[in-house]
Amino acid sequence: MDTDAHRLESSLWVGRKRYRAVLNGWHFSWTLLDKQNRDRKTVSVPVSELIGVEEGQVEFQPQKKVTETDRDFTVFSIKRHCKGGGSGVFWTLGRTQFYCPSRDLRDRWVTQLRNALKTHSPSRPHRLLVFINPFGGKKRGRKIYHSLVAPLFELAGISTHVVVTERANQARDHILKKDLTGFDGVVCVGGDGMFSELLHGVIGRTQQEAGLSEHDPTVTLQPCDLHIGIIPAGSTDCVCFATVGVNDPVTSTLHIIIGDSQPLDVCSVHHTSLFVRYSVSLVGYGFYGDVLAESERYRWMGPLRYDFSGCMVFLSNRSYRGKVYFLPADSQLSSPRDNTRCFAGCHVCSESTERLFPQSDSISHTGFLYSTQYSQHSSPWEGEWETVEGEFKCISLTCMSSCCPRSPLGLSPSAHLADGTADLILVRDTHPLGFLTYLHRHTNSQDQFDLPFVEVHRVKAVRFSPPPGEDEAEQLDDPDSGGTVMAEDDGQGETAAGGDWTGSAQHLSARVQERGVVGTKKRAKRDFLCGPCCRRSPSVSVWNCDGELLPFTEVLCRVHGQLVRLFARGIEEEFVTCNGTLGKKNFKGRYITHT
Repeated sequence: MDTDAHRLESSLWVGRKRYRAVLNGWHFSWTLLDKQNRDRKTVSVPVSELIGVEEGQVEFQPQKKVTETDRDFTVFSIKRHCKGGGSGVFWTLGRTQFYCPSRDLRDRWVTQLRNALKTHSPSRPHRLLVFINPFGGKKRGRKIYHSLVAPLFELAGISTHVVVTERANQARDHILKKDLTGFDGVVCVGGDGMFSELLHGVIGRTQQEAGLSEHDPTVTLQPCDLHIGIIPAGSTDCVCFATVGVNDPVTSTLHIIIGDSQPLDVCSVHHTSLFVRYSVSLVGYGFYGDVLAESERYRWMGPLRYDFSGCMVFLSNRSYRGKVYFLPADSQLSSPRDNTRCFAGCHVCSESTERLFPQSDSISHTGFLYSTQYSQHSSPWEGEWETVEGEFKCISLTCMSSCCPRSPLGLSPSAHLADGTADLILVRDTHPLGFLTYLHRHTNSQDQFDLPFVEVHRVKAVRFSPPPGEDEAEQLDDPDSGGTVMAEDDGQGETAAGGDWTGSAQHLSARVQERGVVGTKKRAKRDFLCGPCCRRSPSVSVWNCDGELLPFTEVLCRVHGQLVRLFARGIEEEFVTCNGTLGKKNFKGRYITHT
């Protein structure tokens, strides 16, 4: 046996087979030995991907069962596999039971492995605040957490405080107002709507503590230290899919346990000097706004309402005039047409960290940004603004690819998670067949930008104005337009930094949507059969901001680079497909062999 402060080596048995096990700091490996003591197959696992080490013979499935023995210990680690069809890599819990010649050796292995976990995985969370949405998706949030997530947190030694939400914005309000001392992160068990609540709470609290006003679109926001974890359990889980690669609760839980850290760009949306919302996936006008507004009439359909509303809006063949102003990003750094993908360890995002935070080390030894030294100090409006005017089918702004199971490459396949930019997609008015071609290309590998009526720009900021003289309240007040009802400004929207959040545009938008739903119920009976196809086309559309309707048509959007951090690492490149056509490696068996 060879042992020192950072290394331990000895013979161990797995079943009836003898192995030479080696712990050399960053990796734990075991090599099968034949009868002549020659090396055969070697399995190596990074210490950072160990979940836990338990004494005795420990079973985890279907429920935890411990058999006390003097010479056994069990190692739990991450196991990767694919389910076929190019669905991405899934993480599951791998289990290996080792037998030692003596109890003393067993105790040394357990101690050394646990010490290695503490030394080489300092960014792992120890205490988490968990919010469960019991109403989202198929109402399986509670079951998913208690049957799949909680046992893994317990195995990893993570303590949790669980809040089951009972109303909209409860999670956001809790983060804004409660004492969060001692928590290493917040986790949502739900869909994109639940994630948005945590996003607004974490960003809002950070700006309050920093004394910054969210209503000033020129202010440089303080990056957030508190990590956000997403356990997918909603009807839409776009953010989880775009940052992990699959919508799987166990995979996401394991990313949280090992303390993965993925920075994420965030887009702030303003109306004049009023902050409205934050967005990470989609700010859409025209088609995507109309689909969301129309879907509010058919909430009783569940998720199917989006497909139904999409068909109805497409048949209505609407387009809208407007003027788009945008501030282009540096085309030498990256381009939305460069055919690159943002994978785990993306070099574009890594270089952007150095560009966005030049006064600090990109990442501290714990994996957190030095938020006290954030230095996106250059003017947010540096550069020449460009203008595009015309009639548009849809206008989309996304800070990520926005890929999902239905659209594997997303709205903008080459968009990056953390490069401080967003992709602006302008789809000009065209015939219905051309627009259908554009929509259909989102579901396959064809280039949706390779169409004469589509243009895409990588930008740092965007401003949209409706045609001069058009009253945006026309569409919002018109009961036949399909939009929401415009709410009166109660004068509470402009609050000082750290002031009362209840008067912000977030609540205004919620009240607008509630009033819009009430209005649509009165018209549901006569509109069900004909829908928007038989109503006159409005002059302006509505904005869809990550699944929420905005009460304003004229908006200003600005990208804040790496404003928040998720418990994720991005999509792992070598596992993009399971059939080897795009993947770098073909992994079979229980564990991945690392070289």
